[in-house]
Amino acid sequence: MDKVSYALGLGIGRQLSQMGADNLNIDCFARAIKDVLAGSKLELDEREAQQIVQDFFQKQEEKQRSAAAEKGKVAKEQGENYLAENAKKEGIVTLPSGLQYQILKEGNGKSPKATDQVKCHYEGMLVDGTMFDSSIQRGAPATFPLNGVIAGWTEGLQLMKEGAKYRFFIPYHLGYGERGAGSSIPPFAALVFDVELIEVL
Repeated sequence: MDKVSYALGLGIGRQLSQMGADNLNIDCFARAIKDVLAGSKLELDEREAQQIVQDFFQKQEEKQRSAAAEKGKVAKEQGENYLAENAKKEGIVTLPSGLQYQILKEGNGKSPKATDQVKCHYEGMLVDGTMFDSSIQRGAPATFPLNGVIAGWTEGLQLMKEGAKYRFFIPYHLGYGERGAGSSIPPFAALVFDVELIEVL
């Protein structure tokens, strides 16, 4: 039963860590488990215990929200400064929407409409150069409907012809907005994408 006990502990430990409860008093935690399993008198009644847990996780959530807001504020400022400086560089075109692009290689095929499916190779980075996605590293191009992706892509790829490679500089409101995406793209992040349009399907 030792391995089973340890395995159960691993699962519970991971869950607690994901919920931000990583500074618990493990002795008290283990005592509560022992009391329940042994049918001993409990130190807290059910209602009180629920309230304590609820209050704790509410505070944890507030902490996480305020940390995310702080991170978002930094990302927003960083993105705005980056795009303002980038706009002054030679070869950078800034569109009325705020989308910026640079032509790395022109194509000579057809241009997609927003309703078309496209096949592309791409790499996505934050403005500090951190790469968060790459179809090249995965070894297979991505295929998707052009109106089913972020607005910066929908607008930008319609400027391209098959065979072209552009670099897009995407402000947060044309990217993943105020929410960000997953753990790699913070809220309010400006994004840089190198995109090669292989084919309009």
